[in-house]
Amino acid sequence: MKKKLGYSLLFLMILVIILSFFSINPIGEKSETPKHSSILSNMSLDEKIGQMIIAGVNGTQVDEPTENLVMRKKVGGFIFYSDHLTGPEQTVHFLNDLKTANNENPLPLLLSVDQEGGNVTRLPGELLNFPTNQTIGDLNDPDVSYKLGSLLGKELKEYGFNVDFAPVLDVNSNPANPIIGDRSFSPDPDIVSKLGIQTMKGIQSQNIISTIKHFPGHGDTSVDSHLELPVVNKSRQELESLELIPFTRAIENGADLIMVAHILLPEIDDTYPSSLSTGVITDLLRNKLNYQGAVITDDLTMKAITNHYGIGQAAVQSVKAGSDLILIAHDARKALAAIEAIKSAVKNGELSEERIDESVKRIINLKQKYHLKDTQTGEVNLTELNQEIESLNKKIQ
Repeated sequence: MKKKLGYSLLFLMILVIILSFFSINPIGEKSETPKHSSILSNMSLDEKIGQMIIAGVNGTQVDEPTENLVMRKKVGGFIFYSDHLTGPEQTVHFLNDLKTANNENPLPLLLSVDQEGGNVTRLPGELLNFPTNQTIGDLNDPDVSYKLGSLLGKELKEYGFNVDFAPVLDVNSNPANPIIGDRSFSPDPDIVSKLGIQTMKGIQSQNIISTIKHFPGHGDTSVDSHLELPVVNKSRQELESLELIPFTRAIENGADLIMVAHILLPEIDDTYPSSLSTGVITDLLRNKLNYQGAVITDDLTMKAITNHYGIGQAAVQSVKAGSDLILIAHDARKALAAIEAIKSAVKNGELSEERIDESVKRIINLKQKYHLKDTQTGEVNLTELNQEIESLNKKIQ
C-alpha cells in the first residue's frame, strides 16, 4: 500500500512539474511566457510607448529624425510608401540599415507596407502586378486567393518587410465609394469573407503579418477619409448584417492584426470616429466580436483626423479607446508629438500605465508569434517572383 502511495505521489509531483513547465493555467490556456514577462518588466515607460508607434520615414535612406525614432524613442516600426522605395536594392539597403540601428533594442521592428495588388502596390522594380481584388472576386476561387496571398507574402519577405496592410475586407456596397471600389472583392459579404480569409492565410503562410482592414467597414462611404471624415448612419445590427461579416469570420480564422478606419458611426458613437472610439474598438471589436489580437489605427495624418484633432490628442484618445498601434505615416515630428502626448497622459493620470502594458503585451505577442528578428535581407530574386506571379495571373485572366 505504501509503495502504491509513493508511486502516486511521485506521479503527481511529475505532473505538477510538467504543467508548470508548459505554463498552463486552470482554464487550459498558455499564460505569459517568462520571456514575455521579462521583456515587459524590463521596459521603461518611454520604451513601452515607443513600441506603440508605427512611424513614417523621410526620403530613401535612414536620416537623423528616423534614426532618432529608432535609437532613442524605440518605436515599434515604420510604414513605407512608393516615394521611399526607388528599387529593390535601395529598398533592401534602407530596411537593413533600420534593422542595424535597432540592434540594441529588445524587440524587432515592424516594417510595413500597403501591398494589396491591383491599384495599391508599393514595392519597386520590374515586379509584375496582380489584377484588382474585384477581378479576383469575379473569379471567386479560394485557391487562387490563397496563392495570391502567399505570393504577396513572398514579395514582402524578399524585400525585407514583415507586415502587409492587406487584405481589404470592406464590402463594396456603395457604387459611389471613392476610396474602396475595386480594392474590394465583392458587394457580397460571403465572397469577401471567403476570398479575404484565404488571402490573409496565404500572407501568413510566408511568416508575414497580415492586416485585415478597414474595420468596421469602409465600403458604404461616399467620402474619401484622406480628405474628410466619412459618416455612416448604420446601427450595429445593420453593420452585423453586412460590413462586419468578413471581419467576424476572419477573426474566427486567425486574424492577428486589424486596422480600424476613420469613420463616424453616430448610431454607435456620435462623438469620435471609429479609430478613436471606445464604442467601436473596445465594445464592438473586443467585447462583442471577442477579438484578442492587436489593433492598429489607419494613418492619423489623414484629414479625416487632422481636420478635427491634433495628432497628440488623437493618439491619446485612440489609446483610451483600445488601440495598440498608432499609425503616423508622415513626418517624424508628428510621431514625436504623439509619443510626448501619450507620455503626458500617463503622467497626469489620464491614461494608466496598466493600459499601456495591455497594448505592449499584444505587440510583444505578435512579434514573438511570427518569430520576428532584425535579420539582414539579401538580394531580391525578381526572376523567380515574376515567374510565379505570371503563372498565377494566367489562371485569373
